[in-house]
Amino acid sequence: MIRGGHIDLAILGAMEVSQEGDIANWMIPGKMVKGMGGAMDLVAGARRIVVVMDHCAKDGDSKVKRKCTLPLTGLRVVNRIITDIAVIDVTPTGLELIERAPGVSVDTIVSRTEAPLSVRPDVPEMKL
Repeated sequence: MIRGGHIDLAILGAMEVSQEGDIANWMIPGKMVKGMGGAMDLVAGARRIVVVMDHCAKDGDSKVKRKCTLPLTGLRVVNRIITDIAVIDVTPTGLELIERAPGVSVDTIVSRTEAPLSVRPDVPEMKL
């Protein structure tokens, strides 16, 4: 199914996503890993990739990067990033802020995002 290109949408977790839609989700150097699993097949075979993750790591660093620092799972494959504070689309011109979490300001999202964000004049809150 996956390798045949029959999947329209894959929803994955990630450790990092770049402004160009690169995804790193299978390994942190120095940590024990069992293998990369099927994530590389998913990102190569699905037509649309959505990443769901925390916006920042435990140390406060943004997980939405200019360029991924961890080993990559796929290049330019992510279409949308959904975090605990924002919904961001990956477009040919860069990242675009689509929605924000209730009570979270656009300035907070921009300050917690390493990659540059395109921001519309009135970014709506997520509907829960």
